[in-house]
This record gives sequence, structure tokens and C-alpha cells, in this order.
Amino acid sequence: MGLIGYYIIAGVMFIIGMIVSNRLKSKFTEYSKLGLANGLSGKEIAEKMLRDNGIYDVQVISTPGFLSDHYNPQNKTVNLSPDVYEGRSISAAAVAAHECGHAVQHATAYSMLKFRSAIVPLVNISSQLSQWVILAGLGLLAGRENPTILLVGIILFSITTIFTIITLPVEYDASNRALKWLESTHTTTHAEHDKAADALKWAARTYVVAAISSIATLLYYILLFMNSRDRD
Repeated sequence: MGLIGYYIIAGVMFIIGMIVSNRLKSKFTEYSKLGLANGLSGKEIAEKMLRDNGIYDVQVISTPGFLSDHYNPQNKTVNLSPDVYEGRSISAAAVAAHECGHAVQHATAYSMLKFRSAIVPLVNISSQLSQWVILAGLGLLAGRENPTILLVGIILFSITTIFTIITLPVEYDASNRALKWLESTHTTTHAEHDKAADALKWAARTYVVAAISSIATLLYYILLFMNSRDRD
């Protein structure tokens, strides 16, 4: 079987990922052209959401890139891309509120966020080593299969898979917090709220695709391990 199955899985998931990613970019481009009735910028929305949740030690800053928005728990900053930071659109409101949703998670010690943050060092190690260990276990580096080494590689890769799974509730929860706040504070109108929810839905689907891809790859590696062990 070798890595043929892996390339098939990777190819299929890459195509699906590209479709979802392109759809996400299309949605955000579409909604970035629709201004908010209240005229607030992404920066102003983020700062308002933080204040409304009693958070005063988090700074809202601009960061380069397109859809490069993220919350950094290390230095407590909500990093917004220029289009979101300065934008006064539905897209800007949705993204700014979503990233503040992560800040609220951090401030309230949301369990899944704490768990995800705790395993980041392990994920960094596993993501760098797992593929090389798996290749060695499959005999593609030394010329001979070694089920034990392959199993070690699978365990390392499983850490990355766990991370992608944990990311799902973290992202969905941040979106739910954002949409609830946008609606309860009347920051968005009913029509604007529906479009903001649609944008965040497509953003979340990129994480779903990543999780499914990682799970499928892990299962394939496990199948390879079982076959190699049977041959021994």
C-alpha cells in the first residue's frame, strides 16, 4: 500500500479544503462590501465587546495579511487584519467579534481553550517529527519496515489530530459568543446578523475539513501499522 492511500486522502481533502476556503473568501469579500448600519469599525466593535465583558487588559491591534485575524493569549492582544481593523462592514464585525470571543474564553478560563493551549508545545514537536518517524517506520528511509517505529510515528501524529478535534469546539464557541453579543447589544441588525452568522459558519467549516483530513490520515496510518504487524 505504501503512501499511495495517503496521497489519495491528501488529494481529496486538499480539493475539499480549497473549495471551502474559496467559498469562505468569497463570503467575506461579499460581506465586506456591505456596511454596518451603526458605522462602527472592526476595532471599535472589538473594543466594545471586550468592555462589555469586563475585559480591560486586552489590546486590539492591526496585523498584516488577509484573514490573518487571531487572538494571542500570550500577550493578550486581539490581532485584526487591516480590512477588519479599519473596516465598517458585516465581515469586519463578524471577525472582530469572533476573535474577541477567544479573549472572553481566555478571561473565563474556558476548559477547551485551556486544554488546547496546554498541548501546543506537544503539537509543535509532533508536527515536526511525526511524518519523518512514520516514513522511517514504513521503510521509506532505511529500506525496511519497522512496526514499532511506525507506531511511535502514529502516536506523534495522533497528538496533532487531537489538536484539530479540540479546535472545533473552541472555534464554534467563540463564534457563538460573538453572534450572541452582536445580537443582544444590537450591534448588528437582524439582516446583518444573519450574514455575520453565515460568514462565521464558513470559517468554522475550514476547521472541520482540517479535522476530518487529520482523522482520515490517522486511520490510514493505523491500517498500515496493522498490515505491517500482520506481515511480521
